[in-house]
Amino acid sequence: MEEQEHVIFIKNMVCNRCILVVTEMLKDLHLTPLKVELGMAIVQEQLQPADRETIKAALEKYGFELIDDKRMRMIEQIRTAIIELVHYEDNTSKLKLSEYLKEKCHYDYSFLSKLFSEVNGISIEKYYIAQKVERIKELLVYDELSISEIADLLQYSSVAHLSTQFHNVTGMSPSQFKRLKEHGREPLDKV
Repeated sequence: MEEQEHVIFIKNMVCNRCILVVTEMLKDLHLTPLKVELGMAIVQEQLQPADRETIKAALEKYGFELIDDKRMRMIEQIRTAIIELVHYEDNTSKLKLSEYLKEKCHYDYSFLSKLFSEVNGISIEKYYIAQKVERIKELLVYDELSISEIADLLQYSSVAHLSTQFHNVTGMSPSQFKRLKEHGREPLDKV
């Protein structure tokens, strides 16, 4: 069994709800999902080119994209790993971003960094910071944690460091953001 014939790489999957949507979509197409995670699905059936076109059209209805290009699959793997780290992982490990990505993507960080910058026009670090700022916004809107607790949760060295990074990205302090009536949060696939 050639594994690639059963694997579907998907762009713009950013949350558990995306996993549910893709799982149901595959079932609606009479496919048997064996594993669905952010950025990827494995089905029992061997996929033919016509199947991939059907899947592509179905994914697009939900705002997802089928990824066939190897470089784009790697970019999506990097994006997905960062989203998982910032939004879903228990950040108790003190792994540096470069080590985390090396572990998740199985490539040297300098290769990943160069590829990501080349394709996206921004560095992995800037993308990581943008995701962290969106997570800070989310936590501020929920209003369950203090700024100090948010800084600790997201592995900032201090509240001042968090505030400076937040201000550099948004142009306002976390407390100013918190006081806004309309919170300008971005969908994770648009960050």
